[in-house]
Amino acid sequence: MTHDHNHHHHDHAITSLNRAFILGIALNVGFVLVEFAVGIAYGSMGLLSDAGHNLSDVAGLLLAMLAFRLARAHATPRYTYGYKKSTVLISLLNSVILLVAVGVIVAESIGRMVHPAPVAGDAIAWTAGVGVLINGFTAWLFLKDKERDLNVKGAYLHMAADALVSVGVLVSGLVIRWTGWTWIDPVVGLAVAGVIVASVWSLTRDSLRLSLDGVPRGIRIDDLERKMTAVEGVEAVHHIHVWAISTTENALTAHVVLAQGAHPEPAKRRLKELLAAAGIRHATLEMESAAEQCSDRCESGSDEKCC
Repeated sequence: MTHDHNHHHHDHAITSLNRAFILGIALNVGFVLVEFAVGIAYGSMGLLSDAGHNLSDVAGLLLAMLAFRLARAHATPRYTYGYKKSTVLISLLNSVILLVAVGVIVAESIGRMVHPAPVAGDAIAWTAGVGVLINGFTAWLFLKDKERDLNVKGAYLHMAADALVSVGVLVSGLVIRWTGWTWIDPVVGLAVAGVIVASVWSLTRDSLRLSLDGVPRGIRIDDLERKMTAVEGVEAVHHIHVWAISTTENALTAHVVLAQGAHPEPAKRRLKELLAAAGIRHATLEMESAAEQCSDRCESGSDEKCC
């Protein structure tokens, strides 16, 4: 019954995220077209450059959706895990796109400090306000699942960053209109860039670690070894390797030394239950005796005192 419940919950989550991606992409493509048209009509380079930035975010959403679809592809004889690892690579690419977008914002802000440009008026403020609503709503679509998957987190950060940029354009435009302080526009731009970098840093770090087959966030090898060794019938655990198959699935291989007289199957079952609770559902365990452990260490040269 529990398995069926989890299966239905997983299917619901997949359908919900799929709809979120489609709705988010449609809304943002529409906004890019409107922003581009208003920019052309009012001769605003600021709006045109922001439309280009928003277009890069549409590309980010498309990449995240592609990763979402690839993660569900079936395994093949050549790709025995399917295309799950592509989700990690796309997550890394999305974080790079976000950092490049930050570079563009910083360059444009510095350019406006050197060559101040007037804000084009009420139409730009209204367009920025619409951007806040659309980008904020799209970010909200991914809010509840952003900690479950790096690509969903990347999509959320893309849209939250865009919402911040739109807030910056709106606030700076209103302040300049009321006070004439043109310097506020690039200052707000640099502040927004700083907030985006702070938010994107964890995504970049986690994506890079997983792409190098590092231990996924939230898993400590020493803690895992201690818990596995505490399982009944297990004397020791060594040669532990943990890596990410995708942004949501982890794998492990380990050598398990059984206690004298312990039966391997019950110990293996308890170990796999423990690992599943720790977020590791793909576990390959090599069961061995104390004598085999000594032989293995002697052959590898990792232990000076051999049996």
